[in-house]
This record gives sequence, structure tokens and C-alpha cells, in this order.
Amino acid sequence: MSLFDKIASIYGLFFNFQVRYFNKIQNRVEGDIDLSQYKTVLDIGCGTGALCKTLYDKGLKVVGVDPSKGMLKQAERKLRNIPIELVHIVPAEGIPFKDKSFDIVITSYVAHGLKKEDRMKLYKEMKRLSKGVVIIHDYNQNRALRTTIVEWLENGDYFNFIKVAKEEMKEIFEEVKVVDVDTRAAWYICS
Repeated sequence: MSLFDKIASIYGLFFNFQVRYFNKIQNRVEGDIDLSQYKTVLDIGCGTGALCKTLYDKGLKVVGVDPSKGMLKQAERKLRNIPIELVHIVPAEGIPFKDKSFDIVITSYVAHGLKKEDRMKLYKEMKRLSKGVVIIHDYNQNRALRTTIVEWLENGDYFNFIKVAKEEMKEIFEEVKVVDVDTRAAWYICS
């Protein structure tokens, strides 16, 4: 059982907060990317489905994938009666969709938790699945003590990620536009 399987029910408690947060963020980026011009989106690491819901509410056909069965169980509960496809994945096996299956491929707060080698695999997979637009919603370089403590406990690669995020993405994508969407978060819009 993974860490995220263990804490999925706790994350589920914050679903409505996350929906409000993602709606606020999407409103902030309207001048940088018009989500309404797209039809399909894949959310990698969809967790409880909060981002999936906000994208669906914007009129997109949404598929969410996650390696945590616990998170997907929460998403199924939270998204009951909403036509969002949820798929369990095994990262080592890739994501089971054809090349360029989605207009947009997005991930939220996933990249910083991966070591560089796995981040690069994630970026390549996102590029493969997208018809052109990849969005990585994650931390920017503004740190906070609370985030530092949580990330240290999760044992991800947050501390390296925030130093090299854009440069790493540029190894895979021709263009990387960084839009600060919150005090400590950015949308890395890649194409």
C-alpha cells in the first residue's frame, strides 16, 4: 500500500477546497491559455478528482489516471454521476492511450514528488499523449516552512525540482511558459 493509498481519505476531506482552488487558478490563467478552445484533457495523478471536476465544468471531456487505488476510490465517490473516466495506471507500464489522444495533458503537484529520471519520463509521456499542450501545475521557487516540512516527510524531490523545473522541461519541450498562479505555485505551459 502506497503513502497516497493510506492518506486518500484525508485528501478526500479537502475535495471542495481543491475544487474552489482549481477554479480560482483556471480563472487566473484565462489570458495565458483559453481552456474553452480545447475538447479533451487527460489529468495524470488525478487524486480525488478535484481538477477533473473543474475541467469538466469548463466543458472538457476528461479522463483522470492515478497509480493510487485509494485516490481513485475517493475520486469515484466524489465524481459520482459525472461522466469522467477514471483509470488505474502502473507508471512503469506507461499510460494506456495512443499517441496524441488528448488536446491537453495536465498534472498537478506530481512532478516535484518524482526523482529527475522519473520526472523526465513523465514529461515525455505527457508530450506523447498530447496533441500539443502540456500543463504542469506545481510549485514555483517561493518556499514556505509548512510546505518544506511536508515535502521533507514525503521524501520527494521538491528541493531539487523548484531549482530546475523550467530547465528540465526545456529538455523535452520546445517552449515552456511559466505563469505564477498562486504565491507558491505555477502553471508550466509546455508545447
